[in-house]
Amino acid sequence: MALTRWIRRNLVVIAGLGTLAYLILPNVVVLVFSFNKPNGRFNYEWQRFSTDAWTDPCGVADMCGSLSLSLKIAVWATIGATALGTMIAFALARYRFRARPAVNSLIFLPMAMPEVVMAASLATLFLNMGVDFGFWTILIAHIMFCLSFVVTAVKARVLSMDPRLEQAAQDLYASPAQTFLRVTLPIAAPGIAAGALLSFALSFDDFIITNFNAGSTVTFPMFVWGSAQRGTPVQVNVIGTAMFAIAVLCVLVGQLAGTRRKRS
Repeated sequence: MALTRWIRRNLVVIAGLGTLAYLILPNVVVLVFSFNKPNGRFNYEWQRFSTDAWTDPCGVADMCGSLSLSLKIAVWATIGATALGTMIAFALARYRFRARPAVNSLIFLPMAMPEVVMAASLATLFLNMGVDFGFWTILIAHIMFCLSFVVTAVKARVLSMDPRLEQAAQDLYASPAQTFLRVTLPIAAPGIAAGALLSFALSFDDFIITNFNAGSTVTFPMFVWGSAQRGTPVQVNVIGTAMFAIAVLCVLVGQLAGTRRKRS
């Protein structure tokens, strides 16, 4: 009876920890098999412990080249989507115009529809325009895909802002530029940062839209998909583990920074 009561009191916590473990388990498997030394081409069964893949992460031909290309595309897509998305979010949140409901609906569509629909539409557009597929078509497609997520994140932050803070700055004779840079932008910064981080993750990880608009260009997700057919190298697990560790580190740094800011 005591055990039953304890389970009932902590059911939400138990369910949360179980869900978290379920989400982290694949990353743990990737981490473990990054230290494996398979006998054949397929890294699906544990053979023996080895650190060869960690000491030579670029030992597979073209893998680090595709990784650097994915990082480059993700950075530029993040910059483009964040800049455009922030301006669109402010326009939708602060201004009233006739097409505002239609624009809100159109912004939401890329998040609601399957990726393959947007990927095929963009590929058709590029084909009709006679554009050669490659780096620029991937970049444009990623910016279009990430734009909606940035707008949603920044718009939610802007709508929650207290307009009296900006009015107070104006009452203290701050110019519009000073009000924006010293009041509006710092308050909206968490939403902008969230949209930027989400854009980077979506762009770096994307396969469907990239596959439709890449041509002969190979990004890291496409390299992983292609190598899985002939044997995924252990170095792929190394890169995956490193990216997961960096993401966790960024989250921890953000949490610590937020905790210190609240204490001060």
